[in-house]
Amino acid sequence: MVSLEESIKKYSLSYKAKEDLTPLVEAIGDAKIVLLGEASHGTSEFYSVRAEISKRLIEEKGFTLIGVEGDWPSTQHINRFIKGYTDEQSDVREVLKAFKRWPTWMWANEEIVEFVTWLKMHNEQKETKKKVGFYGIDVYSLWESLDEVITYLSKTNPNGTELEFAKKALTCFEPFNRHPETYAISSINISEACVDEVSKLVATIRTHEENYNDTKEADLNLKINVLVARNAEEYYRAMVRSDEMSWNIRDEHMVEAINEIMDYHGDEAKIIIWEHNTHIGDASATNMEESGMVNVGQILRLQNRKENVFAVGFGTYTGTVIAANEWGLPYKQINVPPAQKGSWEDALHNAGAIDKLLIFNEENRSLFNKQIGHRAIGVVYNPDFESYGNYVPSKMSDRYDAFIYIDQTKALTPLETDA
Repeated sequence: MVSLEESIKKYSLSYKAKEDLTPLVEAIGDAKIVLLGEASHGTSEFYSVRAEISKRLIEEKGFTLIGVEGDWPSTQHINRFIKGYTDEQSDVREVLKAFKRWPTWMWANEEIVEFVTWLKMHNEQKETKKKVGFYGIDVYSLWESLDEVITYLSKTNPNGTELEFAKKALTCFEPFNRHPETYAISSINISEACVDEVSKLVATIRTHEENYNDTKEADLNLKINVLVARNAEEYYRAMVRSDEMSWNIRDEHMVEAINEIMDYHGDEAKIIIWEHNTHIGDASATNMEESGMVNVGQILRLQNRKENVFAVGFGTYTGTVIAANEWGLPYKQINVPPAQKGSWEDALHNAGAIDKLLIFNEENRSLFNKQIGHRAIGVVYNPDFESYGNYVPSKMSDRYDAFIYIDQTKALTPLETDA
């Protein structure tokens, strides 16, 4: 029997320069949805390599949409900046100060500065329809999204029922001092009044969509912010009831946001998604399925033709990473220990301590579908306990369509103004 290491040696491609990404770009083919993962939120190479892939997909295959694991209101500052919709900010670092929710360093970092700068320069050479957009698809920004809705409706339809419903929804949530955890705990014993108010808001905006057409995407901004408000309320209520339920609500929201963004931009829209491996790698190829959990990669594969969705996983053997000891604490640089024996990353390292690219296809897929541990590092990370919770048993060639392995990685570089 051929060992996993021998199979990796046979089918992997050396990755030394951005030109070595050409086989991956070719394998993506005519896919309309490309999912680019990361094994941690705090690794520099995961951001820089995703940026290089994204640039090529934009230039060579006509992709014009980027969706990221970030809040919609914050990422709209980037979207307006790179599309020239605003003259308020001319410096990219000032734009990234919009990321105020912990962990702000996920998007307020030097790697994103470089990519956003490139996007702005690219867009300046394009007509409006071909400009690249940058959108947050996460669910956390309940209060910020309601604020955005109220501000917009106050200017465009101050006497409408939509504004009335939006204000009632915000009033319902205000007693919780904009603390999601407070609302989550309180929701156990309170009525579903806030649910009703948000539902009314969503329904009336949907009914009167034709009133909000806008050439600078203010209509899309309104629609997504209302969507966030509805789904965030459900997410926060589920937080204290079930980790699996809240996970599914969050990932289902992300897919809903992706589909709204694509529908808004027409039948020819192509989108690149930047999220953690645990979101973009098909959950049905992992032990997540045993817990009844689904994710973005799995749902999108189910919703679309096979050739239209392409998922790329990422991993590393050792290095440094930005993370925190506990949720909400200041970040620090943490050493990542060598990968656990018998893990996917360990096999990749043993097959040669070099950066490499694997593209899974009909010829080799069966060689990489044995379920083994695959490292996942979050924004909270303690390497001393890594073996207890940082490895997701995965059938790699079923979870992803390709995999990029960086043997030794370095930590992300947060902006100096970041906390």
